[in-house]
Amino acid sequence: MEVVSVPVIAAIVYGIMTVYKNLLTAEKWRRLIPLWSAVLGVIFGVVAYYVAPDIISADNILTAIEIGLFSGLGATGINQIYKQATK
Repeated sequence: MEVVSVPVIAAIVYGIMTVYKNLLTAEKWRRLIPLWSAVLGVIFGVVAYYVAPDIISADNILTAIEIGLFSGLGATGINQIYKQATK
């Protein structure tokens, strides 16, 4: 059950970033999507570490931060794969 955290964090971050992208149309704000994805991923990784330690495979807070960071950045990658495939 420990593997659940990565796709859950990525899905949540992807959803939030989709809303963010649709609300803010200025290009200067859209450039920040990867940064916000990383920040949100870290936040959700830390929250999962403390609130639901069963779903995150982290022995310490630093590992939880890394898992969250890469899960959040993975959400940006998922979006890019979708955009490139639909071109």
